[in-house]
Amino acid sequence: MSKYSKSLPKKKVIRGLVKQCLKEDIGSGDVTARLTPRESEVDGKIISREAGTICGVAWVNEVFKRVARRHDTKIDIDWQVDDGDQVGENQTLCRFEGLAHPILSGERTALNIMQTLSGTSTITREYAAAIAHTNARLLDTRKTLPSMREAQKYAVLCGGGVNHRMGLYDGIIIKENHLRSGKSLERIVVDAIASMPKGALVELEVENLDELERGLHAGAKRVMLDDFSLEDMRTAVELTGDQADLEASGNVNIKTIAKIAETGVDFISSGAITKHVRALDLSMLFDYR
Repeated sequence: MSKYSKSLPKKKVIRGLVKQCLKEDIGSGDVTARLTPRESEVDGKIISREAGTICGVAWVNEVFKRVARRHDTKIDIDWQVDDGDQVGENQTLCRFEGLAHPILSGERTALNIMQTLSGTSTITREYAAAIAHTNARLLDTRKTLPSMREAQKYAVLCGGGVNHRMGLYDGIIIKENHLRSGKSLERIVVDAIASMPKGALVELEVENLDELERGLHAGAKRVMLDDFSLEDMRTAVELTGDQADLEASGNVNIKTIAKIAETGVDFISSGAITKHVRALDLSMLFDYR
């Protein structure tokens, strides 16, 4: 069992995504699969075409469970890897056996989901490794692919990242457009802290050192430095001391992240690890018996 199993999204979330994706692909029925004999059985495997970090085992299992049920049969899967494992080129991820029809119908959905989640885990691990020599931690954002937020945030954990808030319901981040509402920065910070349970995320995004100082004076305990220069980040760290945690955001990529971490910030958030994700190249191969 993967060490990330406790962080898996709820079963209804996994089932919901798989159901949606299968409906999108199969629709009223897989007309191509009908070209193969109905009783044909296959042995097969999923392999990696490149090195990366794997994620998505539970989703693949759910895909084949669902398509097998439609055919009143069972598809047996033997996994050789767990979520979070790093694999090499042409490595076998799992072996399976069962009727050809349901396997053919589930092939693309299973690969689409696992490739996307593994791509997310892979880039996350790359970014996390680049700052491993510092105390900064890599955060994800809400910039996720539609309908895949919980899945991608799980993939971030499998790659060594840390989850930020899941959505607008479980934490407050006061941003530029909130500050344009007419209330002062200080008033919004005070109101935000008062509106949330103790320990809940309340974060203020600032665009300059003046706003940082005002936010700290108002009691902000988590501040996002938006598009700060490296010099201003270092100044912000000195100004803040232990008054609050600092999060760097903006212009974060694999070339810049190490220098950002070295300024002394506590967190670095990156939308790139979920919205600019490149699918890991995986393939499904099988032989008819």
